[in-house]
Amino acid sequence: MKDKKHKQGQEDVIEYTKYERARMIGSRALQLSMGAPFLVKLDTSQLEKVRFDPIEIAMVEFQEGVLPITVKRPGMAK
Repeated sequence: MKDKKHKQGQEDVIEYTKYERARMIGSRALQLSMGAPFLVKLDTSQLEKVRFDPIEIAMVEFQEGVLPITVKRPGMAK
């Protein structure tokens, strides 16, 4: 299985499956609910907009591309 990559400027952007996205966002939401610091700057109005929900905050972090979680796929080239 080959990774789907798109060129965006100088960096490669990997397309994750819906299962990989769910796992990454769910894992990060658990970290946030246990007291991990946010990786994006959110002011009070933005936090109210996402209802202080760890899943919503994790989704914002995913969209910004700052999640500290990687995906290992079987057979990935090194």
